[in-house]
Amino acid sequence: MHITIATMGTRGDVQPYVALGKGLQRAGHTVRLATFANFASFVRHHGLDFAAIAGDSMALMEAIIHAGTNPLAFMRRSYQFYRPIMDQVLEDTRRACLGADLVVCQLACIYTYHLAEKLGIPCVQAFVMPFHRTRTFPSMMSPPGWSLGGLYNFLTHVVSEQAFLHAFGSDLNRWRQSLGLSPLPRHHWPYQCLHGRLIPVLYGFSPSLIPRPPDWGHHIQVTGHWFLDDDPSWQPPTSLCDFLAAGPPPVYVGFGSITGKDFGSLSAMVLEALRKTGQRGVLLSGWGGLTSSDGNDDVLVLDGAPFGWLFPQMAAVVHHGGIGTTTAGLRAGVPSVIVPFAFDQPFWGQRVHALGVGPHPILHRELTVSRLAAAIRQATSDPAMRERADHLGQRIRSEDGTARAVEVIEQHACSR
Repeated sequence: MHITIATMGTRGDVQPYVALGKGLQRAGHTVRLATFANFASFVRHHGLDFAAIAGDSMALMEAIIHAGTNPLAFMRRSYQFYRPIMDQVLEDTRRACLGADLVVCQLACIYTYHLAEKLGIPCVQAFVMPFHRTRTFPSMMSPPGWSLGGLYNFLTHVVSEQAFLHAFGSDLNRWRQSLGLSPLPRHHWPYQCLHGRLIPVLYGFSPSLIPRPPDWGHHIQVTGHWFLDDDPSWQPPTSLCDFLAAGPPPVYVGFGSITGKDFGSLSAMVLEALRKTGQRGVLLSGWGGLTSSDGNDDVLVLDGAPFGWLFPQMAAVVHHGGIGTTTAGLRAGVPSVIVPFAFDQPFWGQRVHALGVGPHPILHRELTVSRLAAAIRQATSDPAMRERADHLGQRIRSEDGTARAVEVIEQHACSR
């Protein structure tokens, strides 16, 4: 088959779909991955065909960070980011799907459904964060930390759907008209059935991280994570090898694609927390630019390193709670300290804490040296937490989520 995968977001949002694409390619399919242009070399490096979608991951992240953990602000900022480029995003995605026998869409590209309807081809939803209605947990678009029971949880998912339709429904209906499709009722959530069949949904996370809710339909599968293997040609720099050999396992600190003007103060806070706890640190500079003072032999700053290689050698990992870093930390079997900045990050922080493999998450706006130091101290000194993290890592490493996802996609295509 010729398969187009559509995804948008940061590196952590795109990487699982590169892994899924490579899995489909190994199974004999031709795969094109459509995403932001700044990931072109990354996608092509892994042997996949690339198609550009309008937009920029750093600009999107800046919009999301400004929204913080406020769900209404997140939807408003997302709309402000996409609205000026919406027509081009839709056209770019249309071109990327021409000639495809099947399309796979990430949550941010759920609109690909309309193209599949027009082209008469199957569509598979492949998400790395839970979105479908359930009474088990609330929507990630709900205020973080609220737990008001099953009915509340279910309604938060309905409200999230309606918020999406309110923001983008008119644009999508205009697009449907240009495609020769009939408009959708304003409050109707269409992304459940296509060509008279339920749309299969693949969730690329471990059932050990989020057990499959009992009220999800049979068409919704939790496959396990879609991990991208580390580049075998990568070699650690001598400075990193020497640092790791010079003392006990350090604490990793990195905030990935998070950007902002206050990373100088955040760096100072991180360094002081490491000093107070007596921990050595490996800082990943990331987009925001974490730094260390000159002459600090207990801290090493890196531009980058494969998490699959680095994290198993850490005492703990401190990060923002993005899905990519979260799953890498869990896979490594080390405790995580999560400092959420926006969107889905509080959800993952709460989940890691609920599993007992990390302290309670600390919202970025509430972060202090003493709170961060206390969390690092707990993550590095609690043997029960370390043991739980190790056992969870073993379970996750035993799964092959990519192979399971490929199997479901092929079954759906063959059952037409």
